[in-house]
Amino acid sequence: MAPATIPRWTKPVSAWTPPWDAEALTAVLAKIQGWKPFDGDALLDDVGAVLDDVMPPEKDLEDIAQRLRRHLMQLVDIAAAAEAGQKDAEAHRLIQRAREVRAEDMPGDHLQAVGHLRRMAWTTNELLERLVENQCLKEAS
Repeated sequence: MAPATIPRWTKPVSAWTPPWDAEALTAVLAKIQGWKPFDGDALLDDVGAVLDDVMPPEKDLEDIAQRLRRHLMQLVDIAAAAEAGQKDAEAHRLIQRAREVRAEDMPGDHLQAVGHLRRMAWTTNELLERLVENQCLKEAS
């Protein structure tokens, strides 16, 4: 049996050039390395810690605020990817509220700071529920 012949490509092909330069690729790599997957359990733990009857200790407020900000932005990113704000007016309102409350500075007074954290936690919880309702996320446990 004779070996099969393979047709050869005879047309000239230009050399491949990467779509981004080294600086852009480095920036993309940094974003990928800094990415944290959505963790619904951690989100619910943080929301629960803030909305509990017992106020969080003052020493923990800034850490909780940072985690709630991260949760809010992850939910906003998920909503944007799913175009939830364009499909649902309530989701759009909650997305705007999430952006606003996330951008607010933490008050220096302990009680005001707890109030701020509770607004962030309520917004986080409401946006999570709306995204689940709109099937942008699976139901959180």
